[in-house]
Amino acid sequence: MPNDRLRDAMLRNGFTPSAVAEQLGVDPKTVERWITQGRAPYPRYRHAIAALVKESESYLWPDAVPQERANRVAQSEVVQVYPRRAAVPDDLWRRLISQAQERVGILVYAGLFLPEQQPQLVATLKAKAAAGTRVEILLGDPDSPEVAQRGADEGIGDAMAGKVRNVLAFYQRLRDVQGVNVHFHRTTLYNSIFRFDDEMLVNSHVFGFPAAHTPVMHLRRLAGGDLFDTYADSFDRVWESSLPVWQPAVAG
Repeated sequence: MPNDRLRDAMLRNGFTPSAVAEQLGVDPKTVERWITQGRAPYPRYRHAIAALVKESESYLWPDAVPQERANRVAQSEVVQVYPRRAAVPDDLWRRLISQAQERVGILVYAGLFLPEQQPQLVATLKAKAAAGTRVEILLGDPDSPEVAQRGADEGIGDAMAGKVRNVLAFYQRLRDVQGVNVHFHRTTLYNSIFRFDDEMLVNSHVFGFPAAHTPVMHLRRLAGGDLFDTYADSFDRVWESSLPVWQPAVAG
């Protein structure tokens, strides 16, 4: 069976079989067989290809990575676990935001703490977008039952919807910035996700506790792992069902 995942990943990243072969020092026909016949490369080549096309080995070759090794790699993707969000150092937030070059993704209900604790956040995101960074901010729809339920779960009633409207006052300055997209979602979140290229902070949601008091995992994506990609896929699924906060202006 052909490996359509590998073919698609190469095309998305602008690689031909010849280009991949040149990078790896193999014959182009070998790369063609990996695609058309579904043959699995040797581990050293799988790792290199996964890095080139920015996908995990387990995604490109689901049957080629032994489960024991996949488990070890997933554990290695966990850089640090913090007992509560408030324990995440401010300089880590600043580093992740400032060093991101390709993608910044924020998935929260409100996440008001972020622009409050990082006063330069909006200016930094503007500069990032101008340099070509993709910025995606997902906020809970303040009129949705999911936001109302989260407020009830935390014991703060309709204050959660108020937090969403408050954070929009910060992000209003990003309204007409090309490369920045702010959307509303109506999703039951089990985690807040903050993605910065191949690093991520995942803030778990625990019933009866505000997010500031619940654990955070610092993840770094590795080619052979799938833990990072699990949360990245979750972010993308929410994005697909979300809607822009601000509609484009209509000329009249």
